[in-house]
Amino acid sequence: MMDMPFWALWWVWGAAALVLAILEVLAPGFVFLGFAIGAAAVSLLLLAGAGLSLPPLLLIFAVLSLAAWLVMRRFFALPKGQVKTFNHDIND
Repeated sequence: MMDMPFWALWWVWGAAALVLAILEVLAPGFVFLGFAIGAAAVSLLLLAGAGLSLPPLLLIFAVLSLAAWLVMRRFFALPKGQVKTFNHDIND
């Protein structure tokens, strides 16, 4: 069996998706979650048997990450013109 480069292994992309999802929990803002969704999609694509080289994989990752971020921004953002304000301290 021929050795595959690390970026062509589905579990590498899956591990990257998991790490990015954990980073999203530590620093919320839907930035890392978009990247995690893109990495998970590439992982599933490779698991399904797509034998792609690095440039197409990176393009798919970038496009899906951007699309996921835009969708999350649309559905989870505050209504237009509304600003989140805090009138009290958590320690009060």
